[in-house]
Amino acid sequence: MRKRAAALCGAAVVMAGTLTAAPAEASAPGTTNITTQTAKLAWKSCAGKNYPTLQCASLKVPLDHRRPHGEKITLALSRVPHTARTFQGPLLVNPGGPGGSGLTLAGFVASSLPPKIAAQYDVIGFDPRGVGASEPALDCEPGHFGPVRPDSLPATPAIERANLARARSFAAACGEKYAHLLPYIDTVGAVHDMDAIRQALGAKKINYLGYSYGTYLGAVYAKFFPERVRRLVLDSVVDPTDVWYEANLNQDVAFNDRHRAFLAWVAEHDATYGLGSDPEKIEAMWYAMRTALAKKPADGTVGASELEDTFIPGGYYNGYWPHLAEAFAAYVHDKDPGPLVEAYEDFGAVDASGDNGYSIYTSVQCRDADWPRDWRRWREDNWAVYEKAPFMTWNNAWYNAPCAFWPTDSRRPVNVANGKLPPVLLFQATDDAATPYEGGVTVHRLLARSSLVVEEGGGNHGITLSGNACLDRHLAAYLEDGTVPRGYGEADAVCEALPDPKPAAAGAASAKAGSAKAGSAKAGSAPPNGSALHGLLGFRH
Repeated sequence: MRKRAAALCGAAVVMAGTLTAAPAEASAPGTTNITTQTAKLAWKSCAGKNYPTLQCASLKVPLDHRRPHGEKITLALSRVPHTARTFQGPLLVNPGGPGGSGLTLAGFVASSLPPKIAAQYDVIGFDPRGVGASEPALDCEPGHFGPVRPDSLPATPAIERANLARARSFAAACGEKYAHLLPYIDTVGAVHDMDAIRQALGAKKINYLGYSYGTYLGAVYAKFFPERVRRLVLDSVVDPTDVWYEANLNQDVAFNDRHRAFLAWVAEHDATYGLGSDPEKIEAMWYAMRTALAKKPADGTVGASELEDTFIPGGYYNGYWPHLAEAFAAYVHDKDPGPLVEAYEDFGAVDASGDNGYSIYTSVQCRDADWPRDWRRWREDNWAVYEKAPFMTWNNAWYNAPCAFWPTDSRRPVNVANGKLPPVLLFQATDDAATPYEGGVTVHRLLARSSLVVEEGGGNHGITLSGNACLDRHLAAYLEDGTVPRGYGEADAVCEALPDPKPAAAGAASAKAGSAKAGSAKAGSAPPNGSALHGLLGFRH
């Protein structure tokens, strides 16, 4: 279905939605109801250079929302307050993951939207339960991803046992440290937290923009609280019908395709990288590099698994390709490990916030849905996928393997089908690897009155507010007055993808990636652009 969007869209017609620009419950920010409710949140400046109006607050919520007077946990919130007379209410934003911090994302979204539109919303970021500045913040096994890890490819029983031991150890550590918390670290708990945020803000309804896993979070919120949704934007859409075991197997195939697109791009720029013009030969060079690093890690730091960690982000965002290609070429031509180690530090290395992000990623995904508990099923399925998609399959298998040994039981996935919502706006790239195109089509079908905007030929993950003016026009129109495109067929509107980067951008890509990775709600982050957005999207989005 990836390349059919333009043909099936037809002549998309832009139609105004039924939502007004300023709903009655949000049009008068000085009303008694709103003033009384917002007094619960003590907003204080947490501004940085790039986001000078960013504010932060905290909110206590029940650990178990079925026991509202029981144990409490704390959510960290951020806000860029509205400045216009027309007030359209809160716009909650989420970067995905699960495990991504949303505090800085509020500043990014507010500064990236057209000023006239951003001024009409309180843009609200939040760290979901267990994440970042929320308390308690989970960190099951600090340093779990420290180099050098066992080779992800279980070519021998010993390598498989070593990787299995790491997965078991991580699951056991989570159970030992957080036994009483883990049953409540899941998507359902997070959506009830979102509704507690809505109440604390004094809003009858919320607006929402979610990326990646944030699309599933938004869809589940809409299922539980359809009457409290005013506008809903889902960008890079999770397929809710295959969460999460099958989704990861599907990702493996899509990431392999995207990695090969990167290698084809390197071939197109042989004059710069000198690796030849045949993508298949360049692919063979990449796997030869992997084999060499499995035997002798670069600078004692980048082995085979770390190499995969370094290049997987290129499947999320092609702005990283020039930097990755430079490192690849330097190793092949000169056996120079320096650029490769630098690329690993920029894109693959996991710091303390990453340890926290992974702890939440596993906690949520392992709890949200059933995972096979028999390792023989994992072995059979992943070897079968590896035969056609070797790039990420086993790396991804071990990344999710703690779910085979998780110390809590699992929920049933939420059926997000919904006919009770106002118009919803979906964005999806045809060649997205992390959330393959079919997910956007599926959610378009499941959410009545939704509109799907497709980026034809796009392979990035997280596509609005990332430089594509066509996509951003649809987003702005929807947030301004509820306008959505209405076409027929698979997509309601199609935007052409931005061109792939040029090799000359390599140095800039490196610098932007480093600054984006270092962004925080307190310190601000890089200027609004694709690299900045992808530095903010959730852990392994």
